[in-house]
Amino acid sequence: MTRRTPRLSRLRRVVPEGRSGRPAEARGARPRRRGTQPKVVALGGGMGLSASLAALRRITGDLTAVVTVADDGGSSGRLRDELGVLPPGDLRKALAALCGDDDWGQTWARVIQHRFQSQGDLHEHAVGNLLIVALWEQLGDHVQALDLVGRLLGAHGRVLPMSAVPLELEALVRGHDPERPDEVGTVRGQATVALTPGEVQSVHLVPIDPPAVPEAVAAVLDADWVVLGPGSWFSSVIPHLLVPELLDALIETKARRVLSLNLAPQPGETEGFSPQRHLEVLGRHAPKLALDVVLADEAAVPDRDSLTEAAQRFGAAVELAPVARPDGSPRHDPELLAAAYDRIFRMHGRIGPWR
Repeated sequence: MTRRTPRLSRLRRVVPEGRSGRPAEARGARPRRRGTQPKVVALGGGMGLSASLAALRRITGDLTAVVTVADDGGSSGRLRDELGVLPPGDLRKALAALCGDDDWGQTWARVIQHRFQSQGDLHEHAVGNLLIVALWEQLGDHVQALDLVGRLLGAHGRVLPMSAVPLELEALVRGHDPERPDEVGTVRGQATVALTPGEVQSVHLVPIDPPAVPEAVAAVLDADWVVLGPGSWFSSVIPHLLVPELLDALIETKARRVLSLNLAPQPGETEGFSPQRHLEVLGRHAPKLALDVVLADEAAVPDRDSLTEAAQRFGAAVELAPVARPDGSPRHDPELLAAAYDRIFRMHGRIGPWR
């Protein structure tokens, strides 16, 4: 593990009164053979998913990222508009997060994240976005192309889009226009939703029932653990629950499910949200979804009883751990987050060593 592994002991468990943790067999979770690694699927997008992947690759070699494809801003939005392709940006970020810590991995991570600076059409385009789109056009297969990029980078895991069609995010927002604070209207586009000054009421995707990538559904159904979040709640986390086949897989899977909460509300999108409010809006979008564990930074939870009550509605226990960077910024520390995930995997059904 890492030099900070001893801090595993600082992870605290908060369980509703009178409730004991469910054993791995409670929902038919598959016992694992001694010496094997857990199959982990992480869902999300953007920097939140990248933080989770950077942590998870430290504790398992069987890791799959399922990434939202509703981005419509920046380089991704321009490529999407011009070529009609999936937005590659969040997929690129996930691949970079899965690069190893050796010279090869870190060099390629920097290369694919590099953005051109110019006065022309290439300005702000990311190298990795262009590489991914080029391979999509060459191979005609989203999954095959992403797998090839992963092999080139030496990525410690697989990256899949949640859908094979470009998606648009629509939100009902109260007060998007500051001059009409009580008016509820529709806001369209992930970039706009993420930065709205109003209060997001709900989100949906266009098209309304998009097809899931079959490999993503299969990965969720075959997983031992599914990790949802952290990330932009309405634009990166909840969209996975709006793809019917993917939601069905999340409900039906025998995997244990971890929800990783953000360290702080996001300006605009979740301004003023408490940790329990994040759970409440998640439940409104996917009322049949069950969870096993809700992970939160202990310093970001002012009202532990309310969070425990909200988690209990999903059937989940709450785990509190120091997972933030020590510099005080609202960013996850990869080593501390890895330690928290590893501790959760051990406490909730792990049988024998996976490493």
